[in-house]
Amino acid sequence: MDVPPLDDQSREPREMELALRSQLVLVVDDEPEVRAVLTEILAAAGYDVIVACDGEEALEAVRAHAPGLMITDLVMPRKEGLETIREVRQLAPGMKIIAISGAFGNRFLTVATHLGAHAALAKPFSADVILSTVRGVLAKG
Repeated sequence: MDVPPLDDQSREPREMELALRSQLVLVVDDEPEVRAVLTEILAAAGYDVIVACDGEEALEAVRAHAPGLMITDLVMPRKEGLETIREVRQLAPGMKIIAISGAFGNRFLTVATHLGAHAALAKPFSADVILSTVRGVLAKG
């Protein structure tokens, strides 16, 4: 989906928090197949979706589009998910975050929740599980 960027990319974190787009979901994963499947599931459920292949692209997307939710993998090249979560927490404190991972058991997922992820899911998961998690996280004001 082609989502127009925000007009002012120089916003302070507090201003960005107020301008988050709750129906816009940022999917961050280095695996193209995972990005494609999550995009399809979320779009079919009525969400607008933008994608990034790593944490660096994710931070650019957060600055440009202010999504209300980020679903991020934890093990990625360039900038991994734990570091990305930490930086997004500072950049857009009100953004909701769901961490996903298929690596290292649940250890990274536990750390992700301690860093500020609102939910954590082990891969693989079903469409029903990701959608109920997205709805639940977004419903918590």
